[in-house]
Amino acid sequence: MSTAPSWESLQGTALVVGQGGIGTALVEALRQRQPQLELLWLGRRSTPRLDLTCDTDLDQLGEVLRGKPPLRLVLNTAGWLHDGQRGPEKRLSRVERAGLEQAFSINAYGAILLARAVESALGHGQSAWFASLSARVGSIGDNRLGGWYGYRAAKAAQNQLLRTLAVEWQRRLPSVCVTLLHPGTTATALSEPFRRGVPPEKLFSAERAAGHLLDVLATQGSDDSGRFLAWDGSTIPW
Repeated sequence: MSTAPSWESLQGTALVVGQGGIGTALVEALRQRQPQLELLWLGRRSTPRLDLTCDTDLDQLGEVLRGKPPLRLVLNTAGWLHDGQRGPEKRLSRVERAGLEQAFSINAYGAILLARAVESALGHGQSAWFASLSARVGSIGDNRLGGWYGYRAAKAAQNQLLRTLAVEWQRRLPSVCVTLLHPGTTATALSEPFRRGVPPEKLFSAERAAGHLLDVLATQGSDDSGRFLAWDGSTIPW
């Protein structure tokens, strides 16, 4: 592992995308740990709004960032697993085109389109981090249970998209580290219907998950770009 630049002297802007449990906890953790960073917290309910499924919102993000200090940290926590109409498919008969499109739109396309939207703001030559939440169930090599077709596939697609991004940015933006992060099972609205069998010691609060994620990310330097890491820093197979 390369030596990562110290976050204690990190100056500039931190962008957190997503206003769910982990996004909220990351904002609070950054306020405590990195008070010198200017925080920009955006989502579908923020002003300005940032809906990763809306090209207009993504296009306007560049204008927002141009008025800020250099962008040093991007944390994408936006994700979709279920809503009132759809949830993870436990068997093939439940797989529908609309559900797959919804899962991919947020969990895969959203992350790479966010990267495109912030690319110019990361071209300052200083160390910077672009991290997005993935999930262990997005690992093809670790898939032993099956089910959850759309969510698994969309997270696997995000992994490939951002791994490819890391290869390109190593040439064009060599100071930027791209990381995919698995936060562990976290007590948020996203996981609430599916965590009944999770042992208490393996169910993290959003605050604990946020702390783990920042601890892991702070150990990553530009030479580590393109890794898929769990909350404890261990590597997850693609």
